Amino acid sequence: EVQLVESGGGLVQAGGSLRLSCAASGFILDDYTIGWFRQAPGKEREGVSCISNGAGGKHYEDSVKGRFTISSDNAKNTVYLQMNSLKPEDTAVYYCAAQPGLNLYRTASEYDYWGQGTQVTVSS
Repeated sequence: EVQLVESGGGLVQAGGSLRLSCAASGFILDDYTIGWFRQAPGKEREGVSCISNGAGGKHYEDSVKGRFTISSDNAKNTVYLQMNSLKPEDTAVYYCAAQPGLNLYRTASEYDYWGQGTQVTVSS
């Protein structure tokens, strides 16, 4: 059974940093693409970043490029999202998602498996 568990969210001041973790079970990271998404109140879920270990690829949305870094630890079957220089507009519930395959899937509809989400709040 595919399971994803996010952790690492919290409250941080603008300019601060957080590292989110997505602990995966039931599959091997190299066979899946893992995406990070976020959803702010009243807004649609939007993509943040994704990684395909098997293809050796990563993607970042323009809104986070240069500030966020996605990485993975195959030994721990965990994907991380290091978030630096956080802004109030980064406030949202952050979700990780998994999809079999090696493409860098960028939209929520392309993912079949989702975690429960973790809240990130950035104060000004």
